Amino acid sequence: MNLPIPVCLALCVFTAAAQAAPFAQGDPQAGKALHDKTCISCHAGMFGGDGSRMYTRADRKTRSAQQLAARISGCNANTGAGWFPEDEAHVGAWLNQQYYKFK
Repeated sequence: MNLPIPVCLALCVFTAAAQAAPFAQGDPQAGKALHDKTCISCHAGMFGGDGSRMYTRADRKTRSAQQLAARISGCNANTGAGWFPEDEAHVGAWLNQQYYKFK
């Protein structure tokens, strides 16, 4: 089956985007700064210490990049952090790099 070149290119771009790493648009360094400013105190209150047990516990509830994005969005809303979608992507990029390793 021979596809016209524009259609073939569009399919290649779509396929590459679908296979891109989660949070590829996020900046992990910016995410760490946002996380440290907003998340640590709440998580430390829940788990003690620095709160990182939220991410490392054996029974953690977040099992996919989609679930992580939803949790970040929920925390943003619940805490009134006022993050924009790109801020959520930054935090997701850092959490994924540091703890989750979703592909």
